[in-house]
Parts: sequence; structure tokens; C-alpha cells
Amino acid sequence: MKSDIVIIGGGASGLMAAIGAALQLNQTENGGTVTVLEKMPKAGRKIMVTGKGRCNFTNVKDWSAFSEHIRTNTNFVSPAFHNLTPEDLVAFFKSNGLPSEIERGDRAYPKSRKSGDVVDALVRTATMHGVKIVTGCEVRSVEASPKGFKLECIKTTVKEFKFKPSETKVEHLDYFASKLIVATGGLSYPGSGSTGDGYVFAEQFGHKIETLFPSLTALVPAGYKSDKSPLVEEMKMAFRGPRNKFGERPRKEKTIKPLPDSYPKLKGHIERVTPVSKFGSLLEGNTLENVQMTLYIDGNEAQTEFGDIEFTDGGLEGPLGFMVSRKAVWAIMNDSKVSVVIDMKPAVELSQLDDDIHNRWKEVQEDPRSAGAPFQKLFRILLGKLIPWDLTLGFLDSNPNVSVDTLASALKNWKMDIEGFVGFERAVVTAGGISTDEIVAKTLESKKQPGLYFTGEVLDMDCDTGGYNLQACFATGFLAGQSAAKEISTQQ
Repeated sequence: MKSDIVIIGGGASGLMAAIGAALQLNQTENGGTVTVLEKMPKAGRKIMVTGKGRCNFTNVKDWSAFSEHIRTNTNFVSPAFHNLTPEDLVAFFKSNGLPSEIERGDRAYPKSRKSGDVVDALVRTATMHGVKIVTGCEVRSVEASPKGFKLECIKTTVKEFKFKPSETKVEHLDYFASKLIVATGGLSYPGSGSTGDGYVFAEQFGHKIETLFPSLTALVPAGYKSDKSPLVEEMKMAFRGPRNKFGERPRKEKTIKPLPDSYPKLKGHIERVTPVSKFGSLLEGNTLENVQMTLYIDGNEAQTEFGDIEFTDGGLEGPLGFMVSRKAVWAIMNDSKVSVVIDMKPAVELSQLDDDIHNRWKEVQEDPRSAGAPFQKLFRILLGKLIPWDLTLGFLDSNPNVSVDTLASALKNWKMDIEGFVGFERAVVTAGGISTDEIVAKTLESKKQPGLYFTGEVLDMDCDTGGYNLQACFATGFLAGQSAAKEISTQQ
């Protein structure tokens, strides 16, 4: 099998690299061939879970504001960003049948709010321009030669039949390419196919891999998870379904596999499937909006953010949990003590809040319906006027000694020690990766191996939540594809 350009990985950066390469080659007299090798049965698996299935595919801030949300070398990302800006990306999808809408925080979503439509648009556009996408094809090894690259692959094809068992066909294939683009993603969400293959290929060619760790992941407060250790083998986790007519939640079982042994063992990693404790169950499912959270590392303020928090089966998530997770995870891995302080009333001064609480307390006590009620019930009624009712028991469990006189301070200084984090099994992105010092920023070509390009999450390049990571993946992919195609054109 021969192709001018082979791309390993059919995710966001890989598909966009294919499109960039095909568009560039189609402008030349001799053209060229582009092939994407994707080991999963379908391309774009990780895109499907982005933005809770709605796919926040970019953020339309200008470079000055956008660059503030890049947590690695901004100078490295700049050429790709300016080659394919967020406005360019929005226009690209619109021209290919996918209009978008801009929401709070300059986040761009497909108008349909369906991540599958983003994948369909990418696959449709790539194939329309002549790209061959080969799914179920896992690259096992890569060799370089003066003429290009040889890839040894395993191609698995599964045929499903209605009235008889499915059939699986396994083929050994060799691909030969003049230029090779590695777009295999990182380690996050291994079920999507991102299992670190690209790091192996990069090390083979002498590239340095910066320390890998999960980012945009759940932080686990002390006591949030039960003491029961997760099973080492395949685990089954019950999750909530919709309520039936009796108000009961039917229980389903979802099989979850532990991370592969090849994954790095990280200090502080707590498996997502570890059951929540009684305390955790009191918080799980609640959301705090427009609050402030401050991260402390070894008692020193490290980061303060404003926005929303979600309490999930993993721990602290939502925009705020994700935004502070990178520093928190790194600190925990390096034996530092980590805690967060939540200010649930950031727009109100402490003294003003205290006055408001005492006035509300007086109203609660004087309410005829309060006659004869115990203090604990009245106090929870008071608390329910200040925070979401479903969160009151969790808050009281976390602050057992709170009183009317200390409630204002407790609401503005809800402290939680962080004992760990959810790992790559559900982290949104992988921090660390192939050192960008060894990649040409203007082309994404390796400085160590001519004709080899790296793009997307496999690089040491990660950003905040809010569409920034996908924009970086799309932009670097497009630039890598164009660059490889231009080299093909000059050699023809």
C-alpha cells in the first residue's frame, strides 16, 4: 500500500491534517494521495464525547486573549493558530454544511449541538477531497528510509450478521509513505483509541517526552470516595438512569476496564470507578454557579478562578474544577499538600452576608410554620435559602460545627483538602508529551527526522477548558498537513 502522505490517527488533528494535505495537493499539477490510518472502528471517537456530546470545537477569542489559556509554550502554537484562526475554523465548518453558534465565554458549538455532526463534516470533507480513511487499522511499527517510511499494520474487519455470529478478519498490511504525520492523541480516554502509541514512535526517532499527566480532570476531596479499593480486573459500575413512574432510578451496569499496564503509575491517582462515600453521595449531582474557587498548594495561594463547579461521581469537575486541575495534579504528584476554598457568595462582602443571614434567620424563626420545629430543621431551612437545597446536607456534613453566627464565613470559605485526582481514564486532555523544542513550529516537522510531522495532543501542548484544546488540535493538524503536502509538491 503506497500513499504520498500517511496520517496515523483519525481524531481531530488527524482528520484536519488530512484535509489540509489534500487541499494543498489538489492545487498542484500532479496532485497526490493522502491516507488516514485509524485503529478504532470509526474515526473521531474522542470528538464524540467532547463538550458532553455537544462538541465545543473552538473558542473565538483573538490571539491575545486565546494565548492566555495555553498552559505550555504559546510561541509554538502561534504559527498554527494564525494559519487557521477560530474564525477560519467556524467558516470552514459552515462551508461544509455545519453552521455554528457562539455561547457564553466565546465558545463555539455546532448549531445542532451534536458532536457527531462535527465528525461527519470532517469525514465527509476529507473523503470529498480524495482522502482515504482506513479504520480498524493499527500501526504496530514504523521504519524510516531515505525514500520515506514503512508502516507495519494490523487491519481488523468485523462483519455483523443478523442471524449468525459476527465474523472477524485480521490482515497484516504494510504501508509506504513519503511523509508521515503522527496524530495519535495522548493518553486520555483510552476507550477512544488514545493509548500513547505516538510517544513510542517519537522516542524511536530520538524525541524527548515531557512528563505525562492528566489535565482537565476531576479532583477528589478527602473523604469523597469510599475506602473500598477498586478491583484490579474488569469492574462494573452502577450508574443512575432516569426515574420511573414510582420515582425510582433503575440501575444499569456499565463495564469499565482499568487502565492498561503500560500507563504511567501516578501518585494520587484514584480510579473513577471507586465508589463515592456517604459524604460524596451528599454532594454528587449538585452544581454551584457563579462561585469562586481558590487553589492552595502547601498553604500558598496558587490560582483563583470564577465560574461553575459540578460535583460528580469523580469529584470536583465543571469549568472551575478543570481549570485548577492541572496545577493541582502536578502538585499532588510531587508530594505537595493541595486544598481548595470555595466562596459561594463572591459578589457579597462578608459583613453584608452576615447581616443578610441574621435577617433571614429572624424571618425563619418568626414564620408560623416554624413553631415547635427543632433547631436543626430551622437551620437547614435557612441554609436552603442561601445555597441549592440538595447541597445543604453535604455542606453541613463538611461543616459540622457551623452556626448562625459563623455561617457567613463558612459560605465564603468552604475548604476541602484534595487527596487525589481521576486519571487518564476520564481526563479531558493529556498534559506533557513530545517536547516542542524538537519540532519546527512553522511546519510541525521533526527536527530529528525529515519528513516526520507531529500534531495535536501527542505534543506537549495543552490548554484550558472552553474550546481551546480542540482549536489547537485542528490548527496544528491543518498546518502539518499543508506543510507535508508542500514538501511533496516541491519534490515532484
